Amino acid sequence: MKKILMVLTSVSELGDTGEKTGYNVAEAAHPWKVFKDSGHFVDFASIQGGQPPRDEVDSGDPIQVAFTQDEVTRAGLYNTARVDVVDPDQYDAVYLVGGHGTMWDFPDSEGLQRLVASVYNSGGVVGAVCHGPAGLLNVELDNGFRLVEGREVAAFTNDEEVAAGKDKVIPFFLADRLEEQGATHLSADVFAEKVVVDDRLVTGQNPASAAGVAKEMEKLLAETIHQEKAEEQHDAEALRAEKDARKAAAADTEH
Repeated sequence: MKKILMVLTSVSELGDTGEKTGYNVAEAAHPWKVFKDSGHFVDFASIQGGQPPRDEVDSGDPIQVAFTQDEVTRAGLYNTARVDVVDPDQYDAVYLVGGHGTMWDFPDSEGLQRLVASVYNSGGVVGAVCHGPAGLLNVELDNGFRLVEGREVAAFTNDEEVAAGKDKVIPFFLADRLEEQGATHLSADVFAEKVVVDDRLVTGQNPASAAGVAKEMEKLLAETIHQEKAEEQHDAEALRAEKDARKAAAADTEH
């Protein structure tokens, strides 16, 4: 079992439009199910802490309904930890949930930048979907490079912003900003699934890509678990060999 932290926006309004927003429930619920079904522990954090705002729940989606009704999840979302105080050493992966609100509070959150960088620097997995990759902006690694620099990524596209009617509302186009910071943005058709894996960074284009991002993150975590078990077995065999050698040496001394 691995520990995964899901990070959510704390922004409840689209700029000064008065239009309500928050984290995208589908982008939280579908990865949550993938992680839980794989036996991992899921925790929640947000930029400001407390109960994060959310977009509308699709009552026709049983996974979203299950997510919003799960007692453990509801308790975790009722009072999320603030990203500034989260201990990144407690987590093997961090997943940045999308929703338009992230465009206002993810990019300039130093706490989120430290969290993402720390998880990645320590060999962990970083995932983000739709507008969640806004939290990858300005993240600098120990090697001095930005996390997205020289990497292939997916995120909500300019065409999708236009199709959603939000192109005049958002503070910037996410795909353009990622490329400005050195990433290569890859995309599929408007609202089609697109998941991109680059080393231990997994990104997705839109809500349809959320489960796919989680599945690719799960594959990377499974590889880590397999490697850890192999190392444990190697260490155990080495210890047994050492004990056998000591017994043999002691037997030779007695004779």
